[in-house]
Amino acid sequence: MPHVLIIKPSSLADIVHGLQVATSMKAQCEDLEISWIVRDIYAPLVQACAAVDHVHVFQRKGGAKGFVKLIGELRKTKFDYVFDFQGLLRTGLMTSRVLAKKKIGRSDAREMSGIFYDQKVPLPPEGRKSHAIDILLQFCPILGAKPELKGTLKFKTTETLKLKFAEGRGGSKPVVIFPDSRRSEKRWNGFKQLTALILKHDKTRKVIWAGSEVVPDRGLFLPSRFLNMTGNTSLLSLPALIKRAHWVISNDSGPMHLAAALGVPTLAVFGPTDPRTCGPYPLEAPTNVVVQAPVRNLKLLTAREVYLRWQSAEARLAKGK
Repeated sequence: MPHVLIIKPSSLADIVHGLQVATSMKAQCEDLEISWIVRDIYAPLVQACAAVDHVHVFQRKGGAKGFVKLIGELRKTKFDYVFDFQGLLRTGLMTSRVLAKKKIGRSDAREMSGIFYDQKVPLPPEGRKSHAIDILLQFCPILGAKPELKGTLKFKTTETLKLKFAEGRGGSKPVVIFPDSRRSEKRWNGFKQLTALILKHDKTRKVIWAGSEVVPDRGLFLPSRFLNMTGNTSLLSLPALIKRAHWVISNDSGPMHLAAALGVPTLAVFGPTDPRTCGPYPLEAPTNVVVQAPVRNLKLLTAREVYLRWQSAEARLAKGK
């Protein structure tokens, strides 16, 4: 039974990508055992993923003492492989201290982390312009697996959402919007106007705002048709909430990638970042839609443009069913 240690401490989007690849490895490799190093704030999601057998928590604010404790815990096991999915100095140092038959990292590793690897996986044909998932899939052939997504991303345990609101009228599902993003330059400010358009043009539709940071709605919408869960959305509740959504509309963010990974129709609003490398995967899927701001400036993107694009995508999906 081969035992792989994956090192991918952060961020949420990167972890979702890694979990998809780990799921593919598990689906293709019989009896594969997977351990994972993850930051404390993201640990609940990794612990809940069905593809991951053991989780080692990295306390980012634990300093040298916390790092030594983590390494001591890891050195109790000799792994067959260590896969450094992150490729930074910190993860390279983790790789160097772990006991393993083979230590493997990325060809595009930074901060001199590459000196700690026995082997580097090649980049996909498009090189550094490849999607983040395609880059991580290059680790699959090390295990004799194909560099493609297989299997279904599943979570063993999630918080129970006692949320009758999310059921909608007549069994219809709500539109779930994630109006925040970890980086301010990726944050579009048109979600209030977009919500107003959605509620105005479909009297049966309900909208939920969600996310870890509070985004005030200023009481603009009727409580019977709108619920603001921002600041009150835990990592463990994310999969269950997203799975209840008719559509997810989001900035370029971790929840957007999770929605795409779970196969929920996703509309992603992009500004300065390149959807070819970090958009909802796969980009060509009919359930994944990207709206790129003019000249990559989110201030130039109107709510009406996003609304019309969503309506068009929704009509295409309905026609295809």
